[in-house]
Order: sequence, then C-alpha cells, then structure tokens
Amino acid sequence: MDCKLEVVVIPVADVDRAKEFYTRLGWRLDADFPAPDGLRVVQVTPPGSACSIIFGDRLTDAAPGAVQGLHLTVTDIEKARAELAELGADVSEPFHDAGGVFHHAGREGRVPGPHPDRADYNSFASFSDPDGNGWVLQEIKVRAPGR
Repeated sequence: MDCKLEVVVIPVADVDRAKEFYTRLGWRLDADFPAPDGLRVVQVTPPGSACSIIFGDRLTDAAPGAVQGLHLTVTDIEKARAELAELGADVSEPFHDAGGVFHHAGREGRVPGPHPDRADYNSFASFSDPDGNGWVLQEIKVRAPGR
C-alpha cells in the first residue's frame, strides 16, 4: 500500500499574517475556506512539493510556533537561501553539522558554510514563519538509492 504525506498542520496565531507570509514566499494558495462555526482552513503548497501545509482557526490545539524541523529539499542551498531572503524570509546562512550525520536541534553543532564537499543531504539553512514554526532547507542534488 502506498502512503503519501499529503498535508502537515501547523499552528499559527494570526491566519492572515501566516497566509501573507507563505504566499509572499511563492507558495501556491490552494484553499481558504471559512465555516460558519469559526473553523477556517488555509492550505498552501511550496513550489514543486507534493505535500502542503494547512493552518487556520480551530484546527489544532498546538501552540503557535510549536512545529520545528520541517524540511524543504533544494538542489542548490545558496541559490535557495538567496531567493527566500529576497522574498522577505529571515533565512540563516548555509551551514553543515559538525558531526556530519544530520543537523542537531537549534543551533548546536552548526558549522558555517555548506558542507565542504557539498555532499548531498549535508548542507542546510533555516528560517521560521512569523509564529516561530521552524523550517530547514536541505541540499540534495542526487537522492540516495530508494528515495
């Protein structure tokens, strides 16, 4: 059975502010549905992604900004970082992890600059939405077998 990740719900404090932020980054607005009972669902999709995010009113009990480590894969970390910064995201400079396996939580183990060999899966940059939900860009030019 195929199981495909379709949607991730993220908690936000201000739906219109979040909608403006993500659409300014070039994410496609798929839906903005209000319901009479106060439920509101906004769905946006990053360019090229098969998975979307949903945020709104009355969708989750999680605190705004509680979601961390959402990954967006890119083929050129420096170009993607520059494009996001130009669109208004406060995105970090590229980094790689001191341990070389995966990045740690927060800023622990960050070494400035892309991975020295530009090895796939090892160069990162990060940014947050206005509520503090955390995103990580991860550079992958050639996927590992089976992925």
